[in-house]
Amino acid sequence: MKIGLFIPCHVNALTPHIAIATLELLEAYGLDVDYPMAQTCCGQPLFNNGDLKGAAAAAHRFSQLFAGYDYVVAPSSSCVSHTACHYPPHTPGYAALQPRIYEIVEFLQDVLNVSALPKPVYFPHKVSIHQSCHGLRQRNHATASELMLPYQSRLERILALVDGITLTQPQRRDECCGFGGTFCVDEADVSVAMGQDRIAGHAATGAEFIVGAEASCLMHMGGILRHQHGTLRTLHIVEILNGKAAA
Repeated sequence: MKIGLFIPCHVNALTPHIAIATLELLEAYGLDVDYPMAQTCCGQPLFNNGDLKGAAAAAHRFSQLFAGYDYVVAPSSSCVSHTACHYPPHTPGYAALQPRIYEIVEFLQDVLNVSALPKPVYFPHKVSIHQSCHGLRQRNHATASELMLPYQSRLERILALVDGITLTQPQRRDECCGFGGTFCVDEADVSVAMGQDRIAGHAATGAEFIVGAEASCLMHMGGILRHQHGTLRTLHIVEILNGKAAA
């Protein structure tokens, strides 16, 4: 199984340790993982800001670059949602590629069907699970509250494989953190206020860490937390699953 590692630009530039943790986790399961050095932005910022021509060019480049892999895997539900749901369907090579694009948690559960981690992981801390909007509603990470259905959480199920961990969730478990891509630039004050509210919800659980599968949400909340000088920290789920989270 040949995996093309898709690393979003914000992860590459600001949180490369998440990219490394993703690579290490996939390789620990015995997979052949390659990082195409020519990859660029998937085009989501262009699409969100109305540059459909630029977004289409990015879609074409992405589809050609990742065409030779069995699966494309990324530590970002937002960028995976864009590439798997919003590329122009007529993009050359995209029809064959689309069903092979996965976010890391859904890949581990739906393709590898993991029932154990590659090696035992001990993380004796209380964590509050953060559900990102794209992960929740486009990658089936959990049940959205408006559906009024029995609750399930992909992140909760896979984190339960970690020894010593205590899992909790904020009272409003699917509330947006306020990042929203370019929304945090266009409406910075609203974005920060939403982030502060989301952090308060996580902090109320008594958790030591906010854990999620979307690097951009964690980046947004992590920035606010650094300004607040509190003890609560953010971690991407792969940092725990690969056993190298700094506790």
